[in-house]
Amino acid sequence: MTSMPPSGIRKLFDIAQTMEDVISLGIGEPDFITPWHIRNAGIESLDSGKTQYSANAGMPELKREISNYMQRRFNLTYEPQKQVIVTVGGSEAIDLCIRATVCPGDEVIVPVPSFVCYGPMVTLAGGVPIYLDLKAEDNFRLTAEGLCKAITPKTKLLILPFPNNPTGSIMEKHDLEAIAEVLKDTDIFVLSDEIYAELNYSDTRHVSIAEIDGMYERTIVASGFSKCYAMTGWRLGYACGHPDVIKQMLKIHQYAVMCAPTTSQYAAIEALRNGDEDIEYMKREYNYRRKLIVNGFNKLGMDCFEPLGAFYCFPSIKSAAAHIREKYGVKCDTSEEFANFVLEKAHIAVVPGTAFGACGEGFLRISYAYSVDHIKKALERIGELLK
Repeated sequence: MTSMPPSGIRKLFDIAQTMEDVISLGIGEPDFITPWHIRNAGIESLDSGKTQYSANAGMPELKREISNYMQRRFNLTYEPQKQVIVTVGGSEAIDLCIRATVCPGDEVIVPVPSFVCYGPMVTLAGGVPIYLDLKAEDNFRLTAEGLCKAITPKTKLLILPFPNNPTGSIMEKHDLEAIAEVLKDTDIFVLSDEIYAELNYSDTRHVSIAEIDGMYERTIVASGFSKCYAMTGWRLGYACGHPDVIKQMLKIHQYAVMCAPTTSQYAAIEALRNGDEDIEYMKREYNYRRKLIVNGFNKLGMDCFEPLGAFYCFPSIKSAAAHIREKYGVKCDTSEEFANFVLEKAHIAVVPGTAFGACGEGFLRISYAYSVDHIKKALERIGELLK
């Protein structure tokens, strides 16, 4: 543990908290409040005294609703009692899957840039994270060619973090079919982190790799309620997959956590039953902000490919860093140097791309899960800096 660095996402924000008038474009948390009907379901459960433990794997009623939701939204069929587990956020679902499948010395392929938790969780399980660099020229998608080069006889698990945090990239059906073709003659498991599945802005709906022929049996889908229902503080997630794997994940969950918060589970039942309109409303709002911020950075000369998922963009600092060096005589060639400079001079908090893997060098992660006014002010300040 002493050799493991803390999350790179929090570093600049700890500094930002000591400063005044800082605009944040960094934390991946919806600025929406949990819809009232969902909050009210939690309130009513408390008011009626429903404050006991639930079943370890989650309330049967909630697991049925998760199963119905996965069938309705993603054409995936899971038996509620044996193939669904309710967790404390999507993060616990990821952790349980890794610990249940990875033996000491097993290799786990982690495409990067990606969320910060995967590699450390693999290390804590005794596995070896194999970081696979995704490339800007591929729109940060995982390619079959790249995957082939990363697989060895020790490979146990592939993590698929799409829609992606931090790049906003997605995998379409033909991309996933190519990955499935690579995996079909192996015994490699897949952990598909689909927490942003509902935030897909392409012309086609989100497709899970579990839908692709030959992948259902070997794929664990991890997701949750934080992003699509604006329920970050409720700390509720879930995993769906093969009953043999879910059974082992449940053992870890029983000993380490006991069960997810009961109040949150009642709220989640309401979200799944009556929250489809909330998802669509927030998605429309994010899509407007997405276009606004991507166009804004491109106009500033910070080239940004079009992100088609989640609520992040990943602009390049290359031309802007050269401008700052010429104008101010300050070296801003690395993502961290650039982020520090922007924080100091413009009071804008962003995350260096390297927080999500070494190949994130030269980029910033920008979240547009903020109000339009918030985004416009941030773009204005950065624009003034780069004039």
